[in-house]
Amino acid sequence: MYSLIFHGKKSIELQKWRNPRILVMLFQNVFAFSNSFSTAIAAAASPDVSPRDGQKGNNFTVSYLVESLGLTTKLAESISRKVSIEDSENPGTVLTLFRSYGFTDSQVSTIVTDYSKLLVADAERSIGPKLQSLQSRGASTSELTEIVSKVPKILGIKKDKAFNVYYDFIKEVIEADKSSKFKKLSHSLPQGSKQENKLRNVLALRELGVPQRLLLPLLISGPKFACGKERFEESLKKVVEMGFDPTSLKFVEALRIVQGLKEETIKEKVNVYKSLGFAVEDVWTMFKKWPNSLTYSEKKITKKFETLKKCGLVENEILSVFKKSPHCIGVSEQRIENFIDTLLGLGFSRDEFVIMVNRFPQGLNLSAENVKKKTEFLVKKMNWPLKAVASTPAILGYSMEKRIVPRCNVIKALMSKGLIGSELPALSPVLAITDQAFLNKYVKKHDDKELVADLMAIFMRKTRKKDKAFGP
Repeated sequence: MYSLIFHGKKSIELQKWRNPRILVMLFQNVFAFSNSFSTAIAAAASPDVSPRDGQKGNNFTVSYLVESLGLTTKLAESISRKVSIEDSENPGTVLTLFRSYGFTDSQVSTIVTDYSKLLVADAERSIGPKLQSLQSRGASTSELTEIVSKVPKILGIKKDKAFNVYYDFIKEVIEADKSSKFKKLSHSLPQGSKQENKLRNVLALRELGVPQRLLLPLLISGPKFACGKERFEESLKKVVEMGFDPTSLKFVEALRIVQGLKEETIKEKVNVYKSLGFAVEDVWTMFKKWPNSLTYSEKKITKKFETLKKCGLVENEILSVFKKSPHCIGVSEQRIENFIDTLLGLGFSRDEFVIMVNRFPQGLNLSAENVKKKTEFLVKKMNWPLKAVASTPAILGYSMEKRIVPRCNVIKALMSKGLIGSELPALSPVLAITDQAFLNKYVKKHDDKELVADLMAIFMRKTRKKDKAFGP
């Protein structure tokens, strides 16, 4: 399967990512272009953000973000773990400032989501002068709002010279990517500075096909990543040879980890996995699935083995679980214990728990509340047997609102009209198939157009006024 690399409106088709010779050849040419920007750049310091004293907890933060920006509760809760709002005065001033410069509500939401610390920044002394400076230099509203909303952390750079140069660089990349033909950027820059290294390396990643959404934030990343030359080139070559897709987040994650770990440390990590029964090939296969698998300590890895053994899994089953879903290594012991306690409390046996973990290792990372809610709905409200859930545990990973409830409401409507018999159909054919397959099987096959419309309304979680009985 071929990968597509997108540069603005143009897509460039490359050879299979798993063919290392093709990518290595491309990689060898990446550093042939000249360096970027003719102006010297001052160092970018830590974000210029001054939080106000005092906190009132997360509740106000969540409610404020939901009400003022229309964020989902889940997203607002995630942001509240990064920043706590004392009252609405300061964040309100920040939001008003952004809107006064022409930022849309959608762009403001993106900025706050990506760089939530701006909500407690000083709008008058920190954010305002930067936006005003860009406007005075001739930045149009559309240009300014597009660039800042794509890389909001640029507003955290203290020194004006660095801020202006990074802004100009980001602008040039964005404008070049809008061209119908991929444009190679090449400029001159004084050799040896950290900024010169970072810009050169970011351009190297761009030429390999790393998309804007992953590329541009690297400019404002920590001082180690995307800096240096020999170390960066060596790490990039390794990641390319492993076959990572440059258009994916995993590519950037793998590069960050390979560059950050010493060769000796990597060998030690591999040996830890080998001591537990993994082959070297297994370790690198797991790394490709979940690059963070090489960042876990020996204690964390071995303790996870011990926890799963206590839960009833044998060694080969544990190896299989981690090979399928290496991110499970990072799941806390407490969450695993809560998961099994919840299942046992719902009536599943320990043997069924083992089956469920083998078939759906990702379930280990589900919250106990999530598992209980879905299981009780399927068993108590829909009357599917517990063993049906045990044999198809992947359904516990489906969304209640977007998948489980709408489909089950369609099934209940069909049963109430006697269109699929009086017995409940098997669980897997209802929930495990694609949306299109479900619609073809249970909705679109009917000749009655009004019935199809009613069923579609249920599936889309809408209720036609004509028949309230079809409501969700």
